[in-house]
Amino acid sequence: MAATVVRYLRSAGSPTSAATAAAREPSRIDALPRPDLRAVGEDERAPVSPAEFRAVLGNFASGVTVITAPGAEGEDGPAGFACQSFASLSLDPPLVTFMVARTSTTWPRIARAGVFCVNILGAEQGGLCRSFAVSGADKFAGVAHTPAPATGSPQLDAVPAWIDCRIHAVHTGGDHLIVVGRVEAMGAAGEGAPLLFHKGRFGRLAD
Repeated sequence: MAATVVRYLRSAGSPTSAATAAAREPSRIDALPRPDLRAVGEDERAPVSPAEFRAVLGNFASGVTVITAPGAEGEDGPAGFACQSFASLSLDPPLVTFMVARTSTTWPRIARAGVFCVNILGAEQGGLCRSFAVSGADKFAGVAHTPAPATGSPQLDAVPAWIDCRIHAVHTGGDHLIVVGRVEAMGAAGEGAPLLFHKGRFGRLAD
């Protein structure tokens, strides 16, 4: 499965699915370089600037997660990144989704692993989110975690909830990838307020 997703990164191609993965020979493939991006041509652009897009969409408050994956063979430690573009997708089968920039340096490592754990952050975990938003640092330094039960992905300690997944499909979405995961295990502490992100700031629900 992981090899199939990585092959996807090297093509301009079609969605990758678990069925396709079964039909392909598994092998370790370097995820870099990624393909050239093509969103829209200059003559196709809508009259919306990136700044206006961010300003308007910033009015939508979202939860905050950290997506983690175990390190693949030959890699130094696990992978992870802060992600606010996460959502539930399907009850039957149980699917979730997150979006990641195609320029992400962490995504190829998650793709090679073929699995991931969504760690939903609580209201007091803004610092933890910031540590996973930094590029090039040891994001797991001083962060306690245990292997998630189904995939072995890092399950961060003290998070309100976690969702352990296998990569089910990957689709293109302009300059991002839409990653669909099939839920293999999950759990929640059942208490504590969520960490929210709104207009470029962390926040929490009012009591």
